[in-house]
Amino acid sequence: MNRLPTAPAVRESGTGTPLVLLHAFPLGASMWSAQLDALPGLTGDEARVLAPDQRGFGRTGLGTDQPSLDLVADDVALLLDAAGIERAVLGGLSMGGYVALAFARRHPGRLAGLLLADTKATADTDTARANRERIAAAVLARDSVRLLAEERMEDSLLGPASGHLAERVRGMIAEASPQAVAWAQRAMAARPDTLDVLPGLDVPAAVLVGAADTVTPLAEARLMADALPDAELTVIPGAGHLSAIEAPEAFNAAVRALLARVAR
Repeated sequence: MNRLPTAPAVRESGTGTPLVLLHAFPLGASMWSAQLDALPGLTGDEARVLAPDQRGFGRTGLGTDQPSLDLVADDVALLLDAAGIERAVLGGLSMGGYVALAFARRHPGRLAGLLLADTKATADTDTARANRERIAAAVLARDSVRLLAEERMEDSLLGPASGHLAERVRGMIAEASPQAVAWAQRAMAARPDTLDVLPGLDVPAAVLVGAADTVTPLAEARLMADALPDAELTVIPGAGHLSAIEAPEAFNAAVRALLARVAR
């Protein structure tokens, strides 16, 4: 198992059931602000929410390893070790969902529950992989992530009713480094299909998807929900690919329902 030169930066709140939230590409743990504020509850005993910055994003260093989401999943296992947590509910949105699936494949015994939001278990198509490599090569060549702004990445991430969030999302995208963007794109392009892993995950699971998500649409969510032994599927009206940001109350309600099932 490879180790980062420094421990991942983590935002944390609450004291209840451990819940690790893994952020989308190319954002950081700051995208979980509404969950860090609300999910612990008024008394702080509903959840212990940990939101790490993944490799290269936010305040976490990238390291020198070759791109691999397996490494990021192993980073999560090391985070649990450092926090004294044996098993946790693991949640990921978009790229964070890919990492959660890699963790489930590599560390299934450490899962108390699984939350997969606006993500998919299928591998990239050849076209998608080629586009990821195009972006990776371009941001490195320019030593800038301005390409993501030029191509208005935020438009594909947000539903039509969430235009008021575009400036916030653009700001988060602009904070990413070109090295992290390229590394993550190549890591995502190399990830395997994990649908065959899901039937063996006998833990409570929740699959969430924005009704207006065009990046990982409802059909992908249904594939995962159908493959998991104990999953509940929630479609969030009006939300696009960043449902946790676009519809935090509906998102948090689904997470609380999952936490209640885990606690039974």
